[in-house]
Amino acid sequence: RPWLVLSYPVHAQLKGHRRLLAPLHHPPLLADTSIETATIMFGGVLILIITGTISSLLLARSPCMMPYTPVTTSKPWADGPMALIITPQFETKKTDLFTTGATHMALLHNSILRGYNSIYHQAPHVQEDDKEDFIGYALTWYKFVKSHHDDEEEVLFTKVEELLGDKTVFDKTHKEHEAFLKGLAEFNAYLSTLQEPSHFSAAELRRIMSTFQAAFEDHFHSEIDTIAALANHPKAPREGTSEAAVASAAFKSWGKNTVTKAGTTDVVPFFLMNLDRGAEGGMWAHWPPIPAPIKWGLVNIAGSWYSGRWRFTSCDANGRPRELYALRFPELTH
Repeated sequence: RPWLVLSYPVHAQLKGHRRLLAPLHHPPLLADTSIETATIMFGGVLILIITGTISSLLLARSPCMMPYTPVTTSKPWADGPMALIITPQFETKKTDLFTTGATHMALLHNSILRGYNSIYHQAPHVQEDDKEDFIGYALTWYKFVKSHHDDEEEVLFTKVEELLGDKTVFDKTHKEHEAFLKGLAEFNAYLSTLQEPSHFSAAELRRIMSTFQAAFEDHFHSEIDTIAALANHPKAPREGTSEAAVASAAFKSWGKNTVTKAGTTDVVPFFLMNLDRGAEGGMWAHWPPIPAPIKWGLVNIAGSWYSGRWRFTSCDANGRPRELYALRFPELTH
């Protein structure tokens, strides 16, 4: 009966150990190669199993798996108490640099406004088991707003002032920012210092929100008018010129980066799931212009990290307005 040798160290022969020799038609190398091949195959199968398991877990937590309930007139939605903004392009049909920029800013602002409104309406209805996720959702809104504000002040406004050679164009906007920052900071301080989710008080949160709501709404609308009006500035680039094209590319780059830099796993899903693709007759159904697979991944893969928060958004993973989740529960006194 032939013997099969898997391996045998050469130094063993020097110590007097007897070596078992395999027949010539079954060289030891064959067994080593078979084991190596089997190991590689097993490793490949293991990677596929692990990848499949992780994918299944992510998919189970992704926003696209959440049930959809359409908006009804019997319950409030995220179009109030802060009014949404009508975009300048929808209103005027103009396509110049600043009308376009103001329109894109309005779309971003509307996502933030829907976020505020969704927090305001749902806060009194949040159940005990949902408080931690709701607090996280509200803090994501704060993070979005604060990052957006800082990025405007530090980057965007400077670019526009340099383009126009005018340091005064945002004087009014700077003052508007100051008017709501104190209340915004109190909003963050209250939520981020809660010792336990159970300590959350909807009444206290809404009290804080009421201290900056008017100034916040005024600014988010006023800034759109300010930007759109820059089309009439004497140094505004004329539509169709190379200067306008360069400025447009710079502003588009800012718009893309201002959201992603705020947080891919929290702010980006928040932003995308508070965009109504049917707004203004579906004019902005494909805004922002992200390839569909990438947008899907940002919502459903990146969004799976804090999946519990996104049941409070005003729209579903496909941008359809939906019933505000917490309104299915009775209002609580807390």
